[in-house]
Amino acid sequence: MFLFQLPEDVLFLVLSYLDPRSLCRLSQACKRSYMFISRDVVWRKIAKDIINSGLTRQGIDLCPSIPLKDRVRVSHNWIHGVCRKEVLLKWKINDGKIIVHDRGSDYSVEYYGHNQEVNCIDCKGGVIVSGSRDKTAKIWALTPDRFGQCLHTIPTYDRVWSVAISPSLCNFVTGTACCENFAPLRIWDTERCHLVSCLGTEFRRGAGVLDIAYESPFQLLTCGYDTFIRYWDLRVCSRKCVMEWEEPHDSALYCIKTDKNHMIASGSSYYGVVRLWDKRQTRCLQMFQLAPTTSSPVYSLCFNTTHLYAALASVLYSLDFRTATSQSRK
Repeated sequence: MFLFQLPEDVLFLVLSYLDPRSLCRLSQACKRSYMFISRDVVWRKIAKDIINSGLTRQGIDLCPSIPLKDRVRVSHNWIHGVCRKEVLLKWKINDGKIIVHDRGSDYSVEYYGHNQEVNCIDCKGGVIVSGSRDKTAKIWALTPDRFGQCLHTIPTYDRVWSVAISPSLCNFVTGTACCENFAPLRIWDTERCHLVSCLGTEFRRGAGVLDIAYESPFQLLTCGYDTFIRYWDLRVCSRKCVMEWEEPHDSALYCIKTDKNHMIASGSSYYGVVRLWDKRQTRCLQMFQLAPTTSSPVYSLCFNTTHLYAALASVLYSLDFRTATSQSRK
């Protein structure tokens, strides 16, 4: 084929003007075109502009083992809500312990440091930060020399619903119930446990922050009882968020996750509702009702380029977006 006799840099420029459908059609012309168009470099520009392709805003590839061409195809399933739902696990409600498991053995350690139930934990860089209904946040050591030791106890004077450690490891954020005269979003110094700053000034009473997700040391997402997802950029201003999205059915938002580029996934307070959001749009992109007969919140969720996992009150669901079978969202 004459087109593929052009110099590679010229050919890459020509292919950059084609959309995914046109690239796939051209790849079927001959074996040489298929091999050339299957290269990641051909799909990189497209992959960076779509949701959940595994490329961050900074261009870091989180899933280098999966060809970008395949990730672009799966991304269209995310956009159109095409997936297969499966129940992975069921359980009964247990007490609120912090348990650290060794994935290579049966060894585990239990932490008993809070006077009431543990609502949230985060772990990075050899430390665990936990938050509790007893109005404290605690920092625990995971290093071999101080394993299981409580390093600091921070009085927050309000029930702690969420915590998140910054990627820089220098700070962590607590999200509280907003039932006292304290800002519900506070940033703390990890080493000295001093209050660094507070986020936001217009939270109404009871608008507790239920989840926090860092995208970078300066950018984070929050959600909670007031039905909003908020995007904060600490380089711009700590008093007001730079973007926000509202849950359309006025439900509390229990959890959020981000692909560190364009997509946000949120879990709502009723019927296991999971929503997908594109930051470039104001409205929800897709909605999945995982438990239409059970009024359970989505307590936790995570996803990669092919699957989304959501934990409800007593069941763990999986949504597989590699499939070509459409899953009803109602």
